[in-house]
Amino acid sequence: MNKYIRLAQGNGGQENNELIQKVFYKAFKNEILEKNEDAAIIHDGELAFSTDSFTVSPLFFAGADIGKLAVCGTCNDLAMMGAKPKYLTCSVVIEEGFAVSDLKSIVRSMKEELEINGAIVVGGDTKVVPKGSVDKIFINTTGIGEIIKKGISSNNITTEDLILVNRDIGCHGATIFVAREEIEMSSSLKSDCASLYPQVKALIDADIKITALRDATRGGVSAVLNEWAKQSDICIEVQELKLPISDEVRGICEILGFEPSELANEGTFVLAIKKEDATRAVEILKRFENSSKACIIAKVTHKNKQRVILNSLWGTSRFLDTPSGELLPRIC
Repeated sequence: MNKYIRLAQGNGGQENNELIQKVFYKAFKNEILEKNEDAAIIHDGELAFSTDSFTVSPLFFAGADIGKLAVCGTCNDLAMMGAKPKYLTCSVVIEEGFAVSDLKSIVRSMKEELEINGAIVVGGDTKVVPKGSVDKIFINTTGIGEIIKKGISSNNITTEDLILVNRDIGCHGATIFVAREEIEMSSSLKSDCASLYPQVKALIDADIKITALRDATRGGVSAVLNEWAKQSDICIEVQELKLPISDEVRGICEILGFEPSELANEGTFVLAIKKEDATRAVEILKRFENSSKACIIAKVTHKNKQRVILNSLWGTSRFLDTPSGELLPRIC
């Protein structure tokens, strides 16, 4: 590792993994942490516990704002472990001079998203720092959820699973880039930021055989698949033609040289579902307005390989690697 922290070490990809492993995991090593899930399973498997901090810039963007993002981010991490979000804490660091009207708007967004999840804020902390000490406002949310479906884990994926996504990918990353660069577009592009618990609950209520779930935030779908390949010691083969990508996201990626599969999402999750239930899972997801493009994108082909392969529509194949470098800092 370098002597000093770089922006790339917050990207959710290779550099971020190295930082976490060599600094935090090394210091805090324990059985729960080493499972490397979206949320920690605690209290004899009855509760899920997660925390996240949000520094997105700009604070307001098409489809959401930092408040909605903060609640969705933590609640979605709990949902990915088969948990119903119940209790959150909210801590904010606010720059002196921040507009009270903007703060009220952010809190209002948080309240609306809490209601969707059926969760409440039960504690928090507020700090105001001198102008220039922080960029406007940073938010941390910590959540506890009640496990309603046990056994979901990204360490248990096998060749009996198929890999799905619930919607088109890359919308959040593309939206933040457009907003940050003040690019004028005549399109309906907006962040996919959304609470995922209703979709997860629908799958659980239908008794879908779920092996693993993971929301594809920083590092996108590529990061999730590579993490799963390592955690479950498997080879995942992705069909490039099956990846759902909107025309707007594809166009932005072609212009800027981005990979859609590496762009951040905030309402997109990847699912490992037993083969016999995969088609039914897609049908259930498609009942939700923002998941009309749910589909199967990959299969698990081998054990003991730990790699992700992208099969192109031209019949060629290449490795889909863990993202490296920093595409867009402060994406969430």
